[in-house]
Formats: sequence, C-alpha cells, structure tokens
Amino acid sequence: MIFIKRKKQESTRDGYGRALLELGRTNSKVIVLSADLKNSTRCSDFAQEFPDRFVEVGVAEQNMASLAAGMAYAGYIPFISSFASFSPGRNWEQIRSCVCYPNLNVKIASTHAGVTTGADGATHQSLEDIAITRVIPNMTVIAPCDSREAYLATLAAANENGPFYIRLTRSESDQICSDKEKFEIGKAKVLQIGKDVTIFGCGPILNEAILAAKILKQKHYVSADVINCHTIKPLDEKTVFESVSKTGCAVCVEEHQITGGLGGAIAEFLIEKYPVPMRFVGMPDKFGESGEPQDLLEKYGMTKEKIISSVFDVLKQKTLVKN
Repeated sequence: MIFIKRKKQESTRDGYGRALLELGRTNSKVIVLSADLKNSTRCSDFAQEFPDRFVEVGVAEQNMASLAAGMAYAGYIPFISSFASFSPGRNWEQIRSCVCYPNLNVKIASTHAGVTTGADGATHQSLEDIAITRVIPNMTVIAPCDSREAYLATLAAANENGPFYIRLTRSESDQICSDKEKFEIGKAKVLQIGKDVTIFGCGPILNEAILAAKILKQKHYVSADVINCHTIKPLDEKTVFESVSKTGCAVCVEEHQITGGLGGAIAEFLIEKYPVPMRFVGMPDKFGESGEPQDLLEKYGMTKEKIISSVFDVLKQKTLVKN
C-alpha cells in the first residue's frame, strides 16, 4: 500500500455522517436513531433529508437499543448513534441481550471515544468501549483511522448482516487513507513495510505510529511494519501472524485502555500461535481529565515518543530471547 497523507483534517464522525446521508439516498431500509445528539454524532443531515426515517429517542440509550432491535426484526437496518460513554456504556445489557443474542442487524455507531474528546472530561472520554463490545458474541468491532475509512466502514456495515460497533472520534485528525481507498471488513491494511518490528494500531492515533516509524527509520535505522487493524473483531489473524513471524516483536497502539482493546486481542491470538515480545501503548489503567486533545495524549503516554521507546524495549527483549 502507498501511504498518502493529506493536509485536510476531519473527525471520523464526519465520515460517518456523510455515509449515513448516502445510505439514506440508496437504501430505503436504513433508519437512524439518536439519543438527543444528532448534531454531535453527525446525524443531522440524515434527519433533515429523511425525517420519516429518523427517530429522536431522547436521553434514553437503553430504549434506543431496544427500539432498534424491534426495527431490525421488522427488516430495517437501524443505526443507533450516541457518545461511546453512553452507547455501549449505558446500554450494554440491551445491546447484549436484545441485539447480539438474537444476532440482529443493528449498527451501533458511537462518537467521542478516547481522550481526544478533550474538555468534556473523564465521564465522556470512553476508553473501555472496545473491550466491552468485542467480548459479546456475534458483534463486529471497527475503529476507523480517519474520516475516509469511517465513511467506507459505515457503508460496509450496512451491507453486512449482524450487529456492528463502529468507534468514532470527536477530534479532527490528518487523513491516512487516499480517496481511492477500499475497505474490507476483517482485513488489516499494511501502511508501511519493515523487518525489525511490527507496530499495530487502530483509530486516528495511527498518525502517531506513522510518525514514530518515520523517525525510527531516519534516525535509528529501524524499519517497522505499520499495520492498520481497523477491524478489532474479527481480527485479521493471517496478517498479524505473517508480520510478527517476520519481525519477531510488536507494539500495539490505541486510544483505549491497554486492557481489553486491540492490544489484548492481538496478545490473545499470539500467545497461542506465535508468542513474541510485546508492548502496549494506550491508557495505563486510568481515567482521563479535561484538557486539550494533544496535551492529554502526551500526559498519558499515547504519542510517537512513547511508541519509539516501546519499540526499543521490544527490540532489546527480542535480542535477549535470541541469545
């Protein structure tokens, strides 16, 4: 893959909003439900153009999930939209029992995930949502890296049957995907090819991984595989295995608790199939706080500097293992 980085910045929720509008125009079965957050979750354009297929539930996320389950039983494709702290945070039981247990065609799209939610603070900075969704049977979990990938992931989810969780962000970030980018559920993308270490990541924080890989190559002569694992479940085990069997060590990067997220999914797979030295860059078992997005990433160690130091750690460990 050729990595193309553009100056344009958007949030992943913006790509979701554009996809909803396109789906509304092309698929009469698509319905959107909002928990009193249609502007923040970028559902407003859909609501304006398709008022008969938009349901404002109000601040009632549990009810929203249950309503969506009934609509899916009736043959519709409901997208439920809220902040990740509230959906799946507040309505997890309804998602588990009413949506995933009967394996219904409901799409949960949630914005404001991660510390880059910023000034809203710890209560609104969801850092546990990947863990609590990927553990539920029948659920597909996707964390797009930019607005283009969020747009493509939303379209793809609408065309696949079953429950989906799409993790979206509030803060704007650089674009990673090109305008010609394609998206395949469950298929990771190799953004850069290397031989010394594998850096796995998901979400906009992949920009930090890309910058880290560039510094490692230019200043330290370390070449890294950089892999966008946008689909956390089902994990692309083939790509993961092929990379680590070549490099012999890995660093996992995500704007999520280091417990239970992408890093946990990869570690669970590798511990059985191909154990290698690993490090995890993410939230270190803490709650966030109010602040500017980049300041929060720096405070909690989710930057290129932390990724680089983690790479050096696994390279040392790899050397010890060989010896």
